[in-house]
Amino acid sequence: MKSNPMHRLPAYDPISGQPLIVTELTSEESGISLRGRFAVPRFAKLTDEQSHFLETFLRCRGVLSSVEKEMGLSYPTVRNRLDQLLSALDLPPAPEPKEDIEGKRRILDQLESGEISIDEAKARIRETR
Repeated sequence: MKSNPMHRLPAYDPISGQPLIVTELTSEESGISLRGRFAVPRFAKLTDEQSHFLETFLRCRGVLSSVEKEMGLSYPTVRNRLDQLLSALDLPPAPEPKEDIEGKRRILDQLESGEISIDEAKARIRETR
């Protein structure tokens, strides 16, 4: 039996632009149908360009420099597309870690004054990351 090609699930009404809902799911193998009100998956709401970026980002394991090379884009453009992707998925970006400069400065002062050894200073600096 030849199956019909699948179309991409639309997330928005092409006339009004309002979000769509899924009201029926069917298994071609068993013939069972489920009816109800189902949300369109958030990833289905992405544009083709955003989906391609996400796939590239995942294949590159989140390494932005690899995404740059793969897509032939500059770092600021990759970063901007990542921010747009987060926005499209209604995901806030994770807070960037703040480097503890003061803590490192205190460690270096303690090292300089002889209060701690070099090995102790290295261990403490690693903990501040």
